[in-house]
Amino acid sequence: MIRHLAPAEAKAAVHAGTEIAFLDVREAGPFSMGHPLFVVPCPFSRLELTVGTLVPRRAVPVLLIDGGDGVAERAAEAMAAMGYADIAIVTGGAPAWAAAGFTLYKGVNVPSKTLGELAEHAMHPKTIDATTLSAWKAEGRNFRFYDCRPPAEYAKMRVPGALCLPNGELAHRFDMAADDGPVVITCAGRTRGIIGVLGLAVAGIEGEVHALENGTQGWALSGQTLERGNPVNDFPIPDADALARTRARADALIAREGLSVIDAALADRLRHEQGRTTFLFDVRSEAEAQADPLPAFAHALSGQIVQATDQWVGVRHARLILADDAGLRAAIAAYWLRALGFEVHVLRIDDAARALTPLPVPAAAIQQSGSATAAEALAALRGGAAVLLDLRGSGTYRNGHVSGARWTVRAHLPGPEEVAAKPLLVIAGSAEQAALAAADLSRMGHASVRVVAGGHAALVEAGARIVATPNSPSDAEAVDFTWFAHGRHDGDLAASRLYLTWEQGLIAQLDPEERAEFALPATA
Repeated sequence: MIRHLAPAEAKAAVHAGTEIAFLDVREAGPFSMGHPLFVVPCPFSRLELTVGTLVPRRAVPVLLIDGGDGVAERAAEAMAAMGYADIAIVTGGAPAWAAAGFTLYKGVNVPSKTLGELAEHAMHPKTIDATTLSAWKAEGRNFRFYDCRPPAEYAKMRVPGALCLPNGELAHRFDMAADDGPVVITCAGRTRGIIGVLGLAVAGIEGEVHALENGTQGWALSGQTLERGNPVNDFPIPDADALARTRARADALIAREGLSVIDAALADRLRHEQGRTTFLFDVRSEAEAQADPLPAFAHALSGQIVQATDQWVGVRHARLILADDAGLRAAIAAYWLRALGFEVHVLRIDDAARALTPLPVPAAAIQQSGSATAAEALAALRGGAAVLLDLRGSGTYRNGHVSGARWTVRAHLPGPEEVAAKPLLVIAGSAEQAALAAADLSRMGHASVRVVAGGHAALVEAGARIVATPNSPSDAEAVDFTWFAHGRHDGDLAASRLYLTWEQGLIAQLDPEERAEFALPATA
């Protein structure tokens, strides 16, 4: 049975202190312009393909919110078909949430970014502004400079001279990465620089460590140039002595903060426990995870599981088990994740951890519609006898699509009357997404719906005429990309100013119940 909750009832459920999967089924654009603080993005366009990993326990209470447009009802039906048994919908969606007097937060990864702001206010990390850092560089001052973002973000843009060493990895490899001089840490904005500096302090690493104020955006706003298209450096490899010191720092942090350390046998029992949702993560570097795989553990960099928890965890107050070799990357992440309201355990990797196998996650039985070859599709499209619906990303569509193709997203599929009851052909970013959309179209009453085998690539190979439409869909129609402060990493300085002002204003937006959800450690 699917229930409906008034916004006040829904908010009370979110703050009840028990597990709840609070999911926003809108696309990235509307989500970024305003959502409840602790909601996790799970766009309807890919719901059945992602929700099983985000919410692996079917019995956990699920709360859905949309734009007040009925999409949550469709999402609830899809999840019920997957076996989720306790589903509620926020009546009236996000507009009703706001009308009830509750804040809708702009941006993404907002709980993590709010934690960073709270930690800065409580723990006062050292910072350095772009002008001072530029002067250091000009005078040849000895310092080490690291970008604490993942390699893909670093490759896109960096402050000149910064090396890539993500949060967690810097602490793990510190004795190989630093000397007696100062260390400067940068990210793209504020949170990861703040958390990076404070994480080193929490790990017991002494010395002069600064966060670059406002990161790459602060550097650009100071009138200086970012480097783009950067090769990613290799991470320094700790020798035996450095690894021993890293392990000792982990032991000290675990003891001082009372962090839980478990073995693989207990981890296995915990993940089978009824009534609790348990996630297993390998927080080592990607190279280590690939070379020494842990089949039961999803990979998430130590710093990123703190920065973007909602990318991997869809259940508030869930249990997280973090696997690491020396333990420091896991311990630092556990320190912060506990402050976000999760139950966290550290697991040091051994053969028993390697032997754990993955548990199944909920999956949808995707209804398969009829298919058409690319040649058949092109023949049907000639003369306007059929309509091609293109559900690939809006940016991809703008760059090149079959002439006459109509861009859409799954939540906004056209009804039969909008296409003059013509036969439909469907392509998407994946065969699974196309099948989901096709099944929805059939349920909407379309008499003929076929998925084009091989999608857009097959149509190109078959000789389809490809056109680019840089302004279609319009930004307002392209709901699948983040609208808020879009362009801040691409030279839009106004967007950067908007973003940084927003980030520094997060604490002021918290109501008492929201503020109480953040439990900064006693050392703060």
